[in-house]
Amino acid sequence: MKYLWEKKNWFDFKYDEAALLKPLGELRVLQGKLLGRVASLDLKLETEAQGAVLVEEAVRTAEIEGEKINRDAVRSSVAVRLGLPKGIGRQEKHIDGLVDVLLDAVRFHNRSLTLERLNGWQAALFPTGYSGLRKIKVGRLRGNEPMQVVSGPIGREKVHFEALPKERLDEEMRLFLKWWNSSRGNMDGVLRAATAHLRFVTIHPYEDGNGRLARVLTDMALAQDENLKVRFYSISSEIMKNRDKYYKILEDAQRCRTDVAEWYLWFIKCTSAAIAHSQDIIANVFMRVDFWNQHSQIQLKERQKKVLNRMLELGHGKFVGGLTTRKYVSIAKTSRATAFREISDMLDKKVLRQLPGKGRSVHYDLIWKDASFKIS
Repeated sequence: MKYLWEKKNWFDFKYDEAALLKPLGELRVLQGKLLGRVASLDLKLETEAQGAVLVEEAVRTAEIEGEKINRDAVRSSVAVRLGLPKGIGRQEKHIDGLVDVLLDAVRFHNRSLTLERLNGWQAALFPTGYSGLRKIKVGRLRGNEPMQVVSGPIGREKVHFEALPKERLDEEMRLFLKWWNSSRGNMDGVLRAATAHLRFVTIHPYEDGNGRLARVLTDMALAQDENLKVRFYSISSEIMKNRDKYYKILEDAQRCRTDVAEWYLWFIKCTSAAIAHSQDIIANVFMRVDFWNQHSQIQLKERQKKVLNRMLELGHGKFVGGLTTRKYVSIAKTSRATAFREISDMLDKKVLRQLPGKGRSVHYDLIWKDASFKIS
């Protein structure tokens, strides 16, 4: 047998539960500490944290598929939906669709998962009916053409995986949805999220968007496990850091080269890393809120706010090389003279400070106020 789906009852994944106990237990400890800490957040900080994680999840889940989406546009879309201060990016339909899907899956995680709901999510990812320049089927299952995951240049493609044939789709999706709606509470929630992910991408029911939808289902399953309508950590962010390994472990499992237990172990490790990284994301939220509270009485132009938010989002010490006039021009889309004038204004208002250096090497940084968020 070449592919996992060729096995009888292929979706009845067998694994050594004892081998998963220790890493799963460690994950649960991290998860409990995080949820205990965020329970103390007030509504404003909770919403800010939700927004930061949602922006990260949207940007990274697209990036995993090789699609670079505008972070400012994502931030604007998230701000509108969460009632946060409006962003400065231009809203775009496909980005709005992705954000809507991520929110729907988590906010309404208790609603039944149906084929109609999945079809709606997939259609929202491709509002024009195109994936790039290619016309695709949206809001319905894929057609009769073989569904292959390939890489490489045209004429020398490498086939990594071929999904089960079209004639099996209806029955496989019926079984998947039945399992999804009956398995909650009957198996460990983290392992259920991992199972849903592997099972969905193996079925590969749509012409495009299968990976993004698998990760949406992962978020939904974890929201059900935690019984929360808010996500405080981004799985896609961690997957993106290890994208090659992610694709390799999926391919190995789908082509029966390794036991599916390896997928579960990798998923547990990835989720643990996402939870650990969440303290950086949420600490950065604290820092941004404190920064704008501190400077709430200062009059700034929208261009200045855009540049400051870019620096704040990256975090203390992560705006490589500091802010320069050239970088200001690039971010704010303005002239060099205006950039120099607006930087000077922020120096006078004690928002920025000049770092050592002269001439073209002059660069600036925010006057940071320390903030922390520890889950350990």
